[in-house]
Amino acid sequence: MSKAEPHAGHRSVSGGLARASVFGINDGLVSNVSLILGFAASGVDTSVVQLAGIAGAIAGGISMAAGEWISVTAQNDLIKREFEVEKREHIHNREHETEELAEHYMEQGLDADLATLVAEKVMANPETALEVHTRQELGVDPHQLPSPFWAAGLSFICFMFGAVLPIIPWFLTSGVAAAVISVSVGVIAAAVVGALIGRFAERSIPASIIRQVGIVLVACAVTFTIGQVVGVNLD
Repeated sequence: MSKAEPHAGHRSVSGGLARASVFGINDGLVSNVSLILGFAASGVDTSVVQLAGIAGAIAGGISMAAGEWISVTAQNDLIKREFEVEKREHIHNREHETEELAEHYMEQGLDADLATLVAEKVMANPETALEVHTRQELGVDPHQLPSPFWAAGLSFICFMFGAVLPIIPWFLTSGVAAAVISVSVGVIAAAVVGALIGRFAERSIPASIIRQVGIVLVACAVTFTIGQVVGVNLD
């Protein structure tokens, strides 16, 4: 049996940037293609559909960016608060923190004497000890927290990218043709997003594609039905 090649390393999955980009594109695509189709189904003029699509893209992008900024900022504030709590514990309850670290190493398979020795070695360096404790108890590195501004900016750009795609056909044509092309663009884009998610997560690509496309089609069907009902009632 051949020896397996070592992998090059793990991708970073703990930060918010990857989540913000994927969620931004997907949300922009789903929300705007369904919004556009709902307006189109009501029978309004093409210019109204164009305006609705542009307004939906801008408003949604701003909302996504603001939400992502608040989310990441709040998360970072909580982590920093817990980091300060841990720092105080290392100053006032150092013995307890050493015992806690030793217990962790014993849970990982070290015997009691070796676990205690390793814990004492780690605790000999206050800065290292604090980082080790924080990673183990909070699962993050307090010195490598995600940037809320990067997350917000990326979320806005990705949302706008996904939201603009289904608008384009309405500037090139109108009516049923524009609606069909818009939905087709949404389905193709959703399939690409699904394939990328499946590829990077090493999951079933077909299943991921079906899931993403299904979400778009269901959203379009709901808003199209609502648009028709509203349009008939307005008439």
